[in-house]
Amino acid sequence: MLLNNLKILCKEHFKINLVLLFSLFFLISCSNQLIIGTNNTFTNLIKNISIDELNSLEDSIVVSIREQKLYYLKKGTVIDEYPISSSKYGIGSMENSYKTPLGRHKVSEKIGKELPFGAVLKGRKWTGSIANIIKDPIDTDLDIVTSRILWLEGQELGLNRGPGIDSKERYIYIHGTAEEGLIGKPASDGCIRMYNSDVIELFDKIPINTNVWILNK
Repeated sequence: MLLNNLKILCKEHFKINLVLLFSLFFLISCSNQLIIGTNNTFTNLIKNISIDELNSLEDSIVVSIREQKLYYLKKGTVIDEYPISSSKYGIGSMENSYKTPLGRHKVSEKIGKELPFGAVLKGRKWTGSIANIIKDPIDTDLDIVTSRILWLEGQELGLNRGPGIDSKERYIYIHGTAEEGLIGKPASDGCIRMYNSDVIELFDKIPINTNVWILNK
């Protein structure tokens, strides 16, 4: 009888400890999620974008001007992040301003498939030349477009779409650059520059009509 009572007590004690252990793990998990959510820079970056919409999109891109980074997402989850260079003239949509436009865009055309690394494009066509990629932080007089082009089309009338402010008519691209030593800080004439290897990788991942948000955050 005593032995049976001891067995019952041991079982009950084990159950209580098990419940407490699971409760502890749950609290730790929730705490970690809260800390991650609070300190996650990307979460703050996209707070004005619909999370439901991002989750519904197979592919999407978010560009942070402040961080000089491009984030590639699948179903709302960040898969890759890449350093970039936006305009050295700042942000803006006016034609001939050489500034990087903000807001929602989409990739309207992909140009340069299967071109060699560093191929120089002019007027969206390969010139037949291969760029000398500059690794040092040297700002040349030329804004050479290399390897691949993702041509952006503005989706917000009055911000990046329409007469005098139209991103596509301004030839705003995501593209490779010969000035790789300047990646990570504003250096372009309006476009989003990437390392050549990175833009080739991104080009192969995303389809035409991929949504692109350029944010001043």
